[in-house]
Amino acid sequence: MSGICGWFGLPEEGDAATEKLRSMAHLLPRSSRHEQQLIVEGRAALAATTLNHQCFIHRDEQRVILVNGSARWSGSTSTEAADIAARFALSYAADGARALDAIHGHFVIAVLDLSKDEIFLATDRLGCYPLSYIVDHGGLVFSSSGDAILRCLNKSAALDPQALYDYAYFHMIPTPRSIFAGQQRLLPGHYLRYSKGKVDLQCYWQPNYLDIRADDYDTLKPKFMALLESSVREAVDGCANVGAFLSGGTDSSTVAGMLGRVIGGKAKTYSIGFDAQGYDEMEFARIASNAFGTEHHEYYVTPQDVARSIPDVAAAYDQPYGNASAIPTYYCARMAREDGIDVMLGGDGGDELFGGNARYAKQWVFSQYHRFPKLMRSGIIEPVLRGFPGAGRIGPLRKVRSYVEQANIPMPDRIESYNLLERIGPGNVFVDDFLQQVDRLAPQAMLRDLYHSAHANDMLNRMLAVDMKITLSDNDLPKVFGMCQMAGVQARFPLLDEDLTEFASHLAPPLKLRRTQLRYFFKKALGDFLPLEIINKQKHGFGLPFGVWLSTDPGLQRLVADSLDGLCQRNIVRPQLIDELRSSRMSSHAAYYGTLIWVLMMLEQWLRSRGI
Repeated sequence: MSGICGWFGLPEEGDAATEKLRSMAHLLPRSSRHEQQLIVEGRAALAATTLNHQCFIHRDEQRVILVNGSARWSGSTSTEAADIAARFALSYAADGARALDAIHGHFVIAVLDLSKDEIFLATDRLGCYPLSYIVDHGGLVFSSSGDAILRCLNKSAALDPQALYDYAYFHMIPTPRSIFAGQQRLLPGHYLRYSKGKVDLQCYWQPNYLDIRADDYDTLKPKFMALLESSVREAVDGCANVGAFLSGGTDSSTVAGMLGRVIGGKAKTYSIGFDAQGYDEMEFARIASNAFGTEHHEYYVTPQDVARSIPDVAAAYDQPYGNASAIPTYYCARMAREDGIDVMLGGDGGDELFGGNARYAKQWVFSQYHRFPKLMRSGIIEPVLRGFPGAGRIGPLRKVRSYVEQANIPMPDRIESYNLLERIGPGNVFVDDFLQQVDRLAPQAMLRDLYHSAHANDMLNRMLAVDMKITLSDNDLPKVFGMCQMAGVQARFPLLDEDLTEFASHLAPPLKLRRTQLRYFFKKALGDFLPLEIINKQKHGFGLPFGVWLSTDPGLQRLVADSLDGLCQRNIVRPQLIDELRSSRMSSHAAYYGTLIWVLMMLEQWLRSRGI
């Protein structure tokens, strides 16, 4: 991964502008292996850090075009940044923003259009390359790092209370909001044009669920397998030293197996384990490795590893980030880097494309209640359940009543009935003064907008569209990109190839979820490729046993205590909650409340890393 920064329209020129730009670029995501490029053009400036020559600046008399990332051009097999930038320059000159239709992969693009006195910025379809921006001092300042924007404007970090609330709700901050007040972040599949003091934001891509794939299975399977192979082939094109994450799940096992086929030899795979009952998945990773003959590497993360790396992991992200699986992801990527790997392939995206999350099956079960006629539901079932004496104390009736109550919650609100912040209660988490500054309903409103604006007619596909944004673009991809960045390797995701994404989006919903069978087509198509144990295993991944370890490890206990004490002083979280987490709640439900402790701890660690 790499990053860009710069401005358009600021009164900075000459040596002073170059020095300011260099200062901004110093805060971009980088490692010791990154290169840096700087350019100042009148009242505009661009800078980029890049790994393995993934950035190219194309110049002509009218425009300066920067393309940064691992991208390809439609109809071309070349992934050279210089070739991509030259092709984009020609297309942009002729067609403007429509040039984005022909570029694919993970990228961020900046165009200084001198002829029109404007700047054009775009990020890829899944927002893999973050881009923050702000209009200030009569110009636009932008960067892959919000910290760099603050440095450019010589401002202190003022926090957005709503972003803090959203962080507690989602365990990350969804785009377009930023933790820094006044800053915004470009949404996935969007571009920004800034001209004459105005920002114009437009969407150029979003998933389109047509539900038209009516081919029979025998026709679909070879198409799917060919797309899988070509997506892995494109992901490793030009890579000398490539490896794959291997958790032992269907996605990572599929990518690892296909990697061996593409390279015609032993793929290098990397797995993380935990010495904690119910969390270790190494057995399945070994099954996949043996089946595909990979050169397998393992590392067992310890509580000491976690305590040691928490401050650095928190600081590595541009925004507060509370997904605990970032830790094992980092150690896996670091192990690969120490083994000489430059590019790691991840299996992310399979759940959101082919229907692999357990909540999809759960919501299908709830949706079946509405197959009963409305008169039967409202006139018979619900009155009986409400009026039956002692129904809440009779096990079967209590379960039926709970089912009906949840089934009557409209989508997508029903999914969030399990949200940790909602379960505990915002008033039990935050102090009153803080809550008065936020809109408690904003997260649900955003989810409703995503759900109802999706280009889909079916409940499952609407959920998939929401998860493409919230679960994938805002959470899982930043996790892997950020930790690979920290370890000094690139991350690529073959399952998110645009052709494979389109194939999945056109599959009819029953081919993704058949009643409660998750990934129906995906697993059936791979039935003679993946080991049976992998096909049938329960989903798990790189989950961290933080709550379990916290109950026994003194190092983690000291770090948590120090972090929560610090957070208490900020007048955001109720001290009573912290006291309860340390005592009764944590001792009774270590894994459940351990998640909340992690989220709060990582917030405090992130704030400290910024000197806030």
